[in-house]
Amino acid sequence: MRLFLITAALTTLAAPAFAQDADAPLELPPVVMSTEHPGEIAVDAYERSDANAGATPFEGTAMWEAFHGEAGVSRIVDAFVARNVADPRIAGIFAASDLVRVRRTLKEQFGYILGGPVIYSGRDMESSHRDLGLQAADMGALVENLQAAMQAEGVSFPAQNRFLAKLAPMKPDVVTR
Repeated sequence: MRLFLITAALTTLAAPAFAQDADAPLELPPVVMSTEHPGEIAVDAYERSDANAGATPFEGTAMWEAFHGEAGVSRIVDAFVARNVADPRIAGIFAASDLVRVRRTLKEQFGYILGGPVIYSGRDMESSHRDLGLQAADMGALVENLQAAMQAEGVSFPAQNRFLAKLAPMKPDVVTR
């Protein structure tokens, strides 16, 4: 009996939240995210979409496999971020960054673009880079560090070039000065 009363009370309390006119189409709030991962600094909510990754994914799994899947992408991103933080040309850009979030979203972005079974949950390229003040020289340093990380992982030169070609059109959204 006590369980019945508790269930009835909870159902009654929750009912108004689910009440909807039977003739009205079902309306759901937009999917937004600030942070849902431990160790990340909260950000303003935004609409989550794979389109935010900045590029369409490769078809098939050949590129995902060329980058050694999830483990390879993870190693590449970790090495890439470590190189950027240690690079005196661009270290200042990363000094105030949430490196936990940077690593996670880069792993999602790279995995999604490479055709892996990955969903990108980060912000779009323009809004996520808007306040960084990146210049063309900064982008050059980032590309050099990414190439070094891919080479250290043993990704073939042709696969590296195909991936960089997918990333290159993002430059206008990333380089703001």
